[in-house]
Amino acid sequence: MDRDRPSLYLIPTPLGNLDDITIRALKVLETVDIILCEDTRETKKLLDKYNIKNKLVSCHEFNEEKMKDRVLSYLVGGFNVGLVTDQGTPLISDPGYRITSYIVSKGYEIISLPGPTAFVPALTMSTLSPLPFLFYGFLNAKETRRKKELTNLKNYPFTIIFYEAPHRILATLLNIKEIFGDRKICLAREISKKYEEAIRGSINEILDSKFELKGEFVIVVEGAKLEFNFNSMSIVDHVNFYIEDGNTKNEAIKLVAKERGIPKSIVYKEYLDNNR
Repeated sequence: MDRDRPSLYLIPTPLGNLDDITIRALKVLETVDIILCEDTRETKKLLDKYNIKNKLVSCHEFNEEKMKDRVLSYLVGGFNVGLVTDQGTPLISDPGYRITSYIVSKGYEIISLPGPTAFVPALTMSTLSPLPFLFYGFLNAKETRRKKELTNLKNYPFTIIFYEAPHRILATLLNIKEIFGDRKICLAREISKKYEEAIRGSINEILDSKFELKGEFVIVVEGAKLEFNFNSMSIVDHVNFYIEDGNTKNEAIKLVAKERGIPKSIVYKEYLDNNR
């Protein structure tokens, strides 16, 4: 193990292809005393492939609150604990947050292993701008709340990544189109599995493509293209905008003078008068 004192290990597991497991993850799975998992049947498939015999304890979103003290008792008793989800990295749109927060508050270490998580390959295969990006995870299952969330995100100028279930994918795409407009997106489906697919295009093009509504979906959405309109800003706000964007005061003043077609001295005086 990585530490002398008992710790809670967050262990990423394959998204589909069981070969996508790190050597370190296998070693930790072999050596922890207890493995917490969403579905013991799913985790057993992985352990059986690698001939790992270990104690499995069910820990999912519906019993996570009750499991906190049980996990603590394992650590107090000197046992190392591993936490896995059915697929991917624990806590990333999966259970585990309440337990990790509680365990840290009791003075125990959380050791998070690097490994599979669906949004990274979805982003890199999307051909949309990889930086900056926002990983949002699942939108609300209720349409009114989902549309409110999308409204709050519509002006973000960077790539946004969502997870979605197959039975909601069409409704969510229609909501994104309604709120964001017909942007470029990529639907990444069944990542690392036999029928992996990346469907790229505008939302309208993808809706017209009649793609298969099966498997786990990641939606990668192009960021908003905002047109900067300085006419609604004062000269001082215009200068501050460029300073906040990383320019020096003098560079910002030059940019404002050029964009407004006025002498630099006027911009400088206006800015100085308002910052005495």
